[in-house]
Amino acid sequence: MSLHVIFVRHGETLWHAENRYAGSTDIALTEHGHAQSRALADWAEQADLTAIFASPLTRSQQTARDSAVSTGLPASVDERLRELDFGIAEGLTRAEMQQRFPEHLSAFKTDPVTNHFPKGENPLAAGDRYLEFLTDLQADHREGRVLVVGHSTAIRLALCRILGLPLREYRRIFPFLANCALNELVLSNGLPSLLTLNHPVTSGAIK
Repeated sequence: MSLHVIFVRHGETLWHAENRYAGSTDIALTEHGHAQSRALADWAEQADLTAIFASPLTRSQQTARDSAVSTGLPASVDERLRELDFGIAEGLTRAEMQQRFPEHLSAFKTDPVTNHFPKGENPLAAGDRYLEFLTDLQADHREGRVLVVGHSTAIRLALCRILGLPLREYRRIFPFLANCALNELVLSNGLPSLLTLNHPVTSGAIK
């Protein structure tokens, strides 16, 4: 028996164009983000999904809602899927970080796990909560296809933890997750395989 888990980063947000670190800050989708969400829902309608899960943050909830409507499945909220809290970097661009705390930014670039931003969540803890979610998911869903709508950093940390990759390298190994693209993991007899990464749901769904 195999369980397919499709991780999806939420649609584009109001801070996306400026590349501001949203983290735990609750930011809504843009009109383009809603369009991406609808494209994901069109895919979901034909995907034979068995369950949908989402982060509690608004951008994830808004993205998951369209797929829930199109499939008739409830979008279950799980607190463990929330994005990493970036502490003092919340709401800032890289340029603003460079002006305000260049030493912390430099250390973060070298090792974003050991040197995560002050007052933020330890990425090790974020990886642990995602792994706990997936362990519980496998216990409840031995097979099927599950859509998990989450966030860029949290998903990348989860993929590293699940695939046995060094957590400190998450930004290098997975430099970018496109909004509403498919990142599919299959768990067969407890062993993980990554099937797709940044796969667009349609040719026009991702900018």
